[in-house]
Amino acid sequence: MRPNSAHYRDIFLNDVPLMDVRAPVEYIKGAFPNTLNLPLMNDVERQKVGTCYKQHGQDAAIELGHQLVRGQLKAERIEAWAAFARANPEGYLYCFRGGLRSQITQQWLKEEAGIEYPRVIGGYKALRNFLIDTTEAAVAECDFVIVGGMTGTGKTEVLAQLDNAIDLERHANHRGSSFGKHATPQPGQIDFENLLAIDLLKKRAQGINAFVVEDESRLIGSCSLPLPLHHGMQEYPLVWLEDSLAGRVERILGDYVIDLSAEFVALHGAEQGLPAFAERLRQSLRNIVKRLGGERYQRLAAIMDEALEEQLRSGKVDLHRGWIEGLLGEYYDPMYAYQRESKAARIEFSGDQQAVVEYLRQRARR
Repeated sequence: MRPNSAHYRDIFLNDVPLMDVRAPVEYIKGAFPNTLNLPLMNDVERQKVGTCYKQHGQDAAIELGHQLVRGQLKAERIEAWAAFARANPEGYLYCFRGGLRSQITQQWLKEEAGIEYPRVIGGYKALRNFLIDTTEAAVAECDFVIVGGMTGTGKTEVLAQLDNAIDLERHANHRGSSFGKHATPQPGQIDFENLLAIDLLKKRAQGINAFVVEDESRLIGSCSLPLPLHHGMQEYPLVWLEDSLAGRVERILGDYVIDLSAEFVALHGAEQGLPAFAERLRQSLRNIVKRLGGERYQRLAAIMDEALEEQLRSGKVDLHRGWIEGLLGEYYDPMYAYQRESKAARIEFSGDQQAVVEYLRQRARR
């Protein structure tokens, strides 16, 4: 058998397949890319064994576990593990701490399926701690610069052109604004942090130690930036991206209307997807009603309703420019103008997209 592994760095750098034998409730709270949840015990079984452990000790808990998972149920779980092991001969299995559940899974696989399959030493907890340390080390040891700018200037487009960019919004599956939800849900907090850490790990392994991130608040939708990174972003130098109002309106129209409606249609079909998209857009505006004020909200909502009705009727999206331009001029731009003024001392360069991309590429070569 290949030896059990504590080479966490290699596991993440090489996208090694992992079999997670924790209960589903544990897996949902947080896991890693390239993992498959094939639990030794389901949630109910785990709860019963845990209660038994607290009341009667380890031996009694192990005995109960064997009583709960036996016969056909045991055979089905072993077959699922065996299928994973055959499909992923380079992989590993893990439980929470790399202890009893991993060892029982290994034992049953060997005895019942003739397969010797290695486990991750320290299990999920060790892998998770490694990734937390990875992010903290990157923040402490690497150079960071922030791309800021008014809403709709194309900051994400700048990141896409840079080899040393960390796209926080992509990892959070959210565009970072009140209208930023995608049709698909965001990852859980732990999954978001893991994705970010693995991105940093892989780029540092390529020799990259100077990173570009977009200016973000602490929360990207429901995902919260790791505290060390958030604190650092209050001090990192800024590059300010500029674009015309017309260019920004067209970009927002593309992102928040054309692309988002297409996401909903792809997910739910046109009949259900378009109404769901329309409700999402209306809800996004309702979410900022207190900050807009009642009169302004009512006026922009009426323009949005008319635009959505026209889109649903004919497929045309032109009328959406009305509420987008109003929202930029009356809400987002004053807010960002204030932010720019408060961060002025940290701005080391400003320009259009081409100029900013070129500047950041040159900066990375220093």
